[in-house]
Amino acid sequence: MYVPASNWFIAASLVVALILNFLPLQGDILIFRPDFVAIAIAYWNINHPHKMGMGVAFGMGLMMDVGNTGILGQHALAYCVIVYLTLIFGRRLRLFNSMQQAPQIGLILLIMQIVIVLVATSGGSALPDGQYFLAALSGTLLWAPGSYLLSMLLKQKSDPDAL
Repeated sequence: MYVPASNWFIAASLVVALILNFLPLQGDILIFRPDFVAIAIAYWNINHPHKMGMGVAFGMGLMMDVGNTGILGQHALAYCVIVYLTLIFGRRLRLFNSMQQAPQIGLILLIMQIVIVLVATSGGSALPDGQYFLAALSGTLLWAPGSYLLSMLLKQKSDPDAL
């Protein structure tokens, strides 16, 4: 039995994801870092679609764009695409466990990265190499433990006075 997620809990998880995205990493570790905000948005939009929407995703995307000093709106558009795709596939995704959801989430993360690349290249940036898309793979691998962690935090505590 799960406790319904409060708005504060969802906001706190998004802030933690934003902080994880802004951690200063260098070298090869930076290539494998998944987009934690995208994973959190996908999780909340699949499990509590009435509490997550395009507005929240757009706002988080703008914060990512300002933090990364990138083209303003590219992450906002990509996160809105995540919300759209998880709303379309939400019913099907809720039927599966987190291990079965992972490949489908990986495809959604890959589409998100393609949207970011398309916006960046239309703005004059160079086309990234194939290593750029390894973040979608690491996000796919992180989906099952991340969704398990968030589900465990929402699990109802046992009542010692219950029969």
